[in-house]
Amino acid sequence: MDRPLDKLRARVFPDQWSLLFGQIAFYSFVVIVLSGLVLMVYYDPSVEHVVYDGPYAPLRGVHMSRALDSTLQLSFEVRGGLLARQVHHWATLLMVASITLHLLRLFFTGGFRRPRRLAWFVVFGLLVTMLGAALTGTSLPDDLASGMSLAVLDGVLKATPFVGTAVSELLFGGQFPGDVIAWFYPLHVYVLPAVLVVLFVAGAVLALKHRPAQYAGPGRTENNVVGHRGSVAAVKSVGLFCFVAAVALLLAATATINPIWLYGPADPANASAGVGPAWYLAFLDGSLRLAPGWEFVLWGRTVTVAVLLPVAACTLFLALVAVYPFIEERFTRDHRNHHLLERPRFNPIRTGIGVAGMTFYGVLWAAASADTIAIQFHLSVNALLHAFQVLLILGPPAGFAIARRICLGLQDRDLQIATTGLETGQMMRTPNGGYVEKHRPLDAYRRYQLVGSHPQERKP
Repeated sequence: MDRPLDKLRARVFPDQWSLLFGQIAFYSFVVIVLSGLVLMVYYDPSVEHVVYDGPYAPLRGVHMSRALDSTLQLSFEVRGGLLARQVHHWATLLMVASITLHLLRLFFTGGFRRPRRLAWFVVFGLLVTMLGAALTGTSLPDDLASGMSLAVLDGVLKATPFVGTAVSELLFGGQFPGDVIAWFYPLHVYVLPAVLVVLFVAGAVLALKHRPAQYAGPGRTENNVVGHRGSVAAVKSVGLFCFVAAVALLLAATATINPIWLYGPADPANASAGVGPAWYLAFLDGSLRLAPGWEFVLWGRTVTVAVLLPVAACTLFLALVAVYPFIEERFTRDHRNHHLLERPRFNPIRTGIGVAGMTFYGVLWAAASADTIAIQFHLSVNALLHAFQVLLILGPPAGFAIARRICLGLQDRDLQIATTGLETGQMMRTPNGGYVEKHRPLDAYRRYQLVGSHPQERKP
């Protein structure tokens, strides 16, 4: 009887480069955990006020929390401490980016269809949990930049009808700013990492159970996977981990990120220009900037659309992303199991929806830096925000129509190439005196990539 380990070594895993995003996310998480263990030794999660007396001269004599004081000590007085902080931060960015790209790959190639719908939820859960971990982590130093983010969060919570004030008091322990670190520290260090570990394990179990879907090709089926055996894939996976760790270390050693010493301690009465949210949370800030400032009174309470609408829109957007596999299955009535991935051009409707969603997100993301754009290009901030509001409404439908049209055009071109072959640039004279270009026939794999096993009508 074969042992499970022998079966795993003999199993073939697809080796297409776009399938590596999930592994990059996991290895980034490993780097985050290792660097986080170093940071835990020196960080003091306390809001008790002390007077800074460290080597950074501009802040000497400034009152600050022990959290910020310990972070500054870690940055300037602990050998390798600043490197560990920056590795932690850069690895976080790598993980968020790789999870996002992995989710987009699953969407545009149809990798979320049966029997892998649960894997879609796992990846989406990883993204949302990682955003929460990043938000709580950037708040722990208790510097001015993180304090501004918490002030915005407090304002959004208090503007939420009926439950917002109670949630704000619970989170901040009473009046803002309170002791939010007492909540965020255990969430960031224990709870959210544990959730991420569970989700990664669940994703690995599902991948082993259903096998990673592969791109279409002649004779490729669920039981005929093209790629590397488990032993070879494991060696390549170790190499990928070393590469991810090297990239994080290189970025940490050469590019400064989150320089908390430039802004000083958090202060509810102060704000700093030019400081914005991290790129992965910028769409939330952009939605607040683009919302109209309408207000109305409901049951004796003033409700502002400027906060309620962005919260509702972003929540609805994320909810639609989470349940999209069920929406597509219901409208297409496709309940079959799929073990082959699609090229985005073969499904113009889904590709158009994906581009529309990316346009919606992209406009909100860009709107978060409207003030910086206006300063750099000498534009009116109000005019720029109005332009973004128009783009938010017209951009997604336009993106859908353009992407769908491009997909149909690519299908027509692929069908023509599969029928006539590749152009060679060689001209031949016909018996009647005319000239035609010589075409080279396609091999079976290339022909299958273009139109499948046989020429077919394009999908609308």
